[in-house]
Amino acid sequence: MRVMTFNLRFENDTDGENAWSLRRDMAVAVIRRYSPDVLGTQEGRWPQLTYLCEHLPQYLPFLPDRLPDEKLQCPTLFFRKDRFQVHHGGDFWLSKTPQVHLSKDWDSAFPRMLSYAELKVENTAKSFIAAVTHLDHVGVEARYQQAKIIASWVGQQDLPVILMGDFNDGPSSPVHDVLTAPETGLYDTWEVLKRSETPEAYTHHGFTGIPRLARMDWILADFRFRVEDVQVVCDQIDGRYPSDHFPYFADFETAGM
Repeated sequence: MRVMTFNLRFENDTDGENAWSLRRDMAVAVIRRYSPDVLGTQEGRWPQLTYLCEHLPQYLPFLPDRLPDEKLQCPTLFFRKDRFQVHHGGDFWLSKTPQVHLSKDWDSAFPRMLSYAELKVENTAKSFIAAVTHLDHVGVEARYQQAKIIASWVGQQDLPVILMGDFNDGPSSPVHDVLTAPETGLYDTWEVLKRSETPEAYTHHGFTGIPRLARMDWILADFRFRVEDVQVVCDQIDGRYPSDHFPYFADFETAGM
């Protein structure tokens, strides 16, 4: 089972030659090429998500009770229709009032959300929870508190969880420590395969293709999943990239679920 996290970079006319309209076909091509079974996106505005739906008909988007909103940027899950049945799921905000729409606290620059779904693997009795999130890019305290909310939620789940997203922090951060603490039962797929933390692992590049800042896009998985391979996807066409982040995927053996 392949799981991919992909920060799309929100639709922003000031991006010039990197505007969504000029790179959306590259984004679709990358997803088609690597064909994840589960895809978690961040920063997608409604028109961007609609475009992916139209051009990736093999995927089912999970948009629980969401209303069309041209400005809202939400983490969103997509699943291969031929592999899973979606049982239930939901969204909640990473704030002191998780059920209040667009709520934010601490020093968070924007409202932040987690979206999750319970998936049953077709033709098996196996189920798990896929979750995607995007922590704040400014607020240090906010990121830490948002991570604590997620860690508490993960600890309450009976099914194994795969958590993916843009965490806007590196692997040596308190955010990472909270989310990979023994209480969550989650491990970092990159770390467990003993991959190096050199710049080649960094996932933000600002449309330059030159890795910078940190390895901030993670896939964390329950210990009942065995990860077989991981990859930072650096595909480009004529020096142009589908986003300002490199997508990242992990391949899992699911026999032990």
